[in-house]
Amino acid sequence: MNIWELYKNSNWVEPFLMGSICLFVGISAVLYLLIIESRNRKIKQEKLRNDYEQIIVELMYSVVFMDTPFSSVKEDPNYVMFFKNAYFREVLNESVINLHKNYDGVYALKLEQFYKESELINSSFKKLKNHKWEVKCKGITELAEMNITDASDKIISLSKSKNKVLKITAINAAIRLEGINGIIHLTEHPYPIDDWTQLNIINAFKKHDIGDTQGVEYLLESKNTTVVALGLKLIKELKLTQKLHHVEQLTERAPNILIQYEAQSVLKALTVNLISE
Repeated sequence: MNIWELYKNSNWVEPFLMGSICLFVGISAVLYLLIIESRNRKIKQEKLRNDYEQIIVELMYSVVFMDTPFSSVKEDPNYVMFFKNAYFREVLNESVINLHKNYDGVYALKLEQFYKESELINSSFKKLKNHKWEVKCKGITELAEMNITDASDKIISLSKSKNKVLKITAINAAIRLEGINGIIHLTEHPYPIDDWTQLNIINAFKKHDIGDTQGVEYLLESKNTTVVALGLKLIKELKLTQKLHHVEQLTERAPNILIQYEAQSVLKALTVNLISE
């Protein structure tokens, strides 16, 4: 009753409105200051990035084209302080990765050596342990780009993730690093591999031009029918006529009618390819 009487006399309205207005103004002011601070931070970071990129251009030219060893670089007073800066190392890592995409042969090997000796590789490995899947994907992509085969086991373990993007990224990286061996583990894969993932795996083989296809027939022996279907698609798309015998065996012991039809279709395609050869 006391609350009801207080509500009816309307004495609370004015202080309530004043308080609400003050709270709204206060929150708006705080948000405005936070936006300004965030904007200023980004501007400073962008300016710092531009300064760092100029230094990195000189550094990379010295290492890649002038054959300057990293042991000399890390003792150079012009670079010592920068290598201790976390943001500089982040920008440097991105630059090395991007350069590696545009070079091959001796220059690519020099960049890979620098990546290891400068311990930029450690930051990529740390990303694999991050709880955010997008950070893990970035670490996987970096290690695969720099041909770090020591990371294969960890990348293959991440390919078992239920996150589709992380799974595809990890499988593609494993294919780049290990070829067929990068997907042999799928024979024991407990979950269905959807068509989109299968398409990405096939494209990865085409993109990286995997020469050695020894072992792809093991996929046909999996108890997971989607893995068997993937094996058939790989054999067909890569025109692996040397796997004809394995496909013939599958048509006789196919686990279901769909796989049998698909195996027969692949068998016909391989036979045509064999005749044309």
